[in-house]
Amino acid sequence: MEHVILVDENDIEIGQMEKLRAHESGDLHRALSVFLFNSKGELLLQQRALAKYHSPGLWTNTCCSHPRPGEESKDAAVRRLQEEMGMSCTLEKSFDFIYRAEFENGLIEHELDHVFIGRSDDKPVINPAEVESWKYISKENLVADIHNNPDHYTVWFKICLQRVLDNYFN
Repeated sequence: MEHVILVDENDIEIGQMEKLRAHESGDLHRALSVFLFNSKGELLLQQRALAKYHSPGLWTNTCCSHPRPGEESKDAAVRRLQEEMGMSCTLEKSFDFIYRAEFENGLIEHELDHVFIGRSDDKPVINPAEVESWKYISKENLVADIHNNPDHYTVWFKICLQRVLDNYFN
């Protein structure tokens, strides 16, 4: 049974909770998101596995998860990139943001998300329990597709994408 780290709005740890319970109650907890770009400046997206308990089949950033109690967010980002996408590369912390989203199935994401950016030209070796599919996509094509098909993308990805692109391309 996985646990998440409960935090306050300043990212100070205030406890732990079983992951599904935190998503049922909407308690603020620590999360992470990884964005990998290749040498062409394309972003590696993953399509979430169809068996995921929320946002199944939606496109999102390269990987996302939660650090375990006692685990640093950067270490968790490296671990989850390997577990989900079968990849490793240097990751740099970019920024944090807080969001809250309620889903049709009654679950709530309320996360303080640590965002990491990396660079790789590798092709992923996906974990099918986590990832349905993947693709590298240009900034222009991604922005156009989100505009035309916003329901194909996760809520957290749409919230932080522009800030990621600004940090990467500027």
